[in-house]
Amino acid sequence: MPKIKYVCLSDMHLGAENSLLTKLTADCADTEPTKPSPVLVQLVECLKSLLAHNDDEEKPTLILNGDILELALTTDNLAAMAFERFIEQVFPVNKSDRLFKNIIYLPGNHDHHLWETARETQYVNFIKSNPAQQPGSLLKVPWHTTKMFDPTPPVPAIFLNGIIERYDHLRKEEDRVEVNTVYPNLGILSPDSTRCVIFSHGHFIESMYMLMSEMRGLMFPSGKPANTIYAIEAENFAWIDFFWSTMGRSGAVGTDVELVYDKLQSEEALGKLLDNLVDGIDAKYDLPGWDWGDKKIIKALLRWGLKAVKDRERCTPEIDLSPEAEVGLMNYLTGPVLDQIIQERSGNIPEVTFVFGHTHKPFQKDMQFGGSYHPWSRVYNSGGWVVDSLSCAPTHGGAVILVDENLDSTSLCMYTEQVIADTYQVEVKASTHLDAAPNPFHEEISSLVQSDQDPWKEFSRIVAQEVPMRYRNLQLHIDRA
Repeated sequence: MPKIKYVCLSDMHLGAENSLLTKLTADCADTEPTKPSPVLVQLVECLKSLLAHNDDEEKPTLILNGDILELALTTDNLAAMAFERFIEQVFPVNKSDRLFKNIIYLPGNHDHHLWETARETQYVNFIKSNPAQQPGSLLKVPWHTTKMFDPTPPVPAIFLNGIIERYDHLRKEEDRVEVNTVYPNLGILSPDSTRCVIFSHGHFIESMYMLMSEMRGLMFPSGKPANTIYAIEAENFAWIDFFWSTMGRSGAVGTDVELVYDKLQSEEALGKLLDNLVDGIDAKYDLPGWDWGDKKIIKALLRWGLKAVKDRERCTPEIDLSPEAEVGLMNYLTGPVLDQIIQERSGNIPEVTFVFGHTHKPFQKDMQFGGSYHPWSRVYNSGGWVVDSLSCAPTHGGAVILVDENLDSTSLCMYTEQVIADTYQVEVKASTHLDAAPNPFHEEISSLVQSDQDPWKEFSRIVAQEVPMRYRNLQLHIDRA
């Protein structure tokens, strides 16, 4: 029997209408946040079935690897209610029925603000309790990242813990479920320190999320580039927090930002939006010399800017990792991640398994990063749980990454979008290469997941119904305005 030690989910986007883990109304027009989504309920049933075979008295740790709450394109209360439904499913009243012992939370870009609230609370507690930080002393600069390995003291996720502590059965000291925050990288070492699994949301594989660093380099080319994870986060945190984690919650402006994002999925709707914008600029400001040709140029520039936001990695549905993203992944692993490993491990580089999300396209692949890394590194992407296109995107889907006590790993690919409902199927896939060592953990999990039997078959049936509902929801949003 397997010994599942860590269960990793990412990109749940709880609270978003396009999330399969947020319940939609029957007409697909709105959310029902006080009820759990059918996909969420059946996903938990699948995990229960799997964990019932776990050969370990201690329950596994749940690692939530970024974009768990949708804080960019919905309001706090909707995201919080969807998170409540998740907590109710995995931490029921009966303690013996709980799936996990604790939660480690790595914020992504859409929930980056949870890192800001956590780190600021941590800093206030630090200066309050540290004798060397009392009034009149020189206060230390707030830090922007946690350690990768052994990130102590823990940084409580103040917002999420506040939600959880409202439940009577989770409030008592002996029954508490605490969520601790790590950002942006979490490393777990094997007992002999020869192997490690590194979890990271993955937004830093795209240059969009390092825009401030790139602009600084263009304006001040003689300056030292940001090449450590601390420097990258310090230079870009405000940009990520503003545009990707708070702007969509800015009242009526936030609602319109979400509408713009929806319209990016339709060329016709995008064209109408740009026409309105250019005509509005002309009418409001009566720009001199503004003629038909100028409007065409401005419209083209606006289209280019908006498409740059749209055409990120998850918007290339034909391949699981674009060449640009693969270069970004390579740069991230051989740059700031390797630097962090070297600094924290005194130069000792363990064999690495890297787990990320962000792209919404699950895959597993052994890759070679060269340099100080071992010849092969296992790479997993956990995909995502949103449907943000008007038709089938075949590489998009959601997976659960499982890791055992020996840090062997496998991917429980719950779904990828399908054109034909009957072709939805849960699959177990492992990162491997020719002549790779056997992976007994993968074989054990594979033997327990029978895709043609319940609860796995029922999950596929439900997700096949729910995905088209999100296509319909998006079309309603585009048509509504």
